[in-house]
Amino acid sequence: MKKLIILTVFFNILMAFTIPQKKQRIVFFGDSITQAGVKPGGYITVLGDMYKQKGVQEQYELIGAGIGGNKVYDLYLRMEEDVLAKDPNTVVIWVGVNDVWHKKTSGTGTDADKFEKFYNAIIKKLQAKNIKVLICTPAAIGEKTDFSNELDGDLNKYANIIRQIAQKNNVDLIDLRKAFLDYNLANNPENKDRNILTTDGVHLNEKGNQLVAEQMLKALGK
Repeated sequence: MKKLIILTVFFNILMAFTIPQKKQRIVFFGDSITQAGVKPGGYITVLGDMYKQKGVQEQYELIGAGIGGNKVYDLYLRMEEDVLAKDPNTVVIWVGVNDVWHKKTSGTGTDADKFEKFYNAIIKKLQAKNIKVLICTPAAIGEKTDFSNELDGDLNKYANIIRQIAQKNNVDLIDLRKAFLDYNLANNPENKDRNILTTDGVHLNEKGNQLVAEQMLKALGK
């Protein structure tokens, strides 16, 4: 009888160490910047490499759910199929650039009040499923450091809206707008509008992908 008990305890301990732990599934939800994030050198791929370096890659599954040109209401309309159907533990939302940028380029941006309503609705829907939510401020539409980029005013306004949304909904904030401004102040003495962290003022270059991955890693590790 004692041997049976000992064997049972030993078996239970062995199984605890051998049964694979369920991966943390993280969905990155956004626009073309996130769509490119899963490509070689993209911020999601770089984040995955960081997890490998730490030896914890088996603990995470990183999924990109970015579509070029998307605005906040596009995310709301496709979240069932592209996010909830994947049963994530965590969702990182990065949207807002097109809501501002497309006002200028095509006249199809998103008014601030509608932006806030759709964003809140996305968060509420995710939280109702007990999904952890992290939200990002839009990083840049031009990299000049003296606030002379044409859309700096609107971009800062929408970044502030997202900061307030984070507080109201008790979700973690990844303040990429601040991170990009700080980096450019330190590394853009010629006040260039691109080629510091972006290729065109918006989409990420190698250094931009690295910086975003570092910010994501820091936030997801909390």
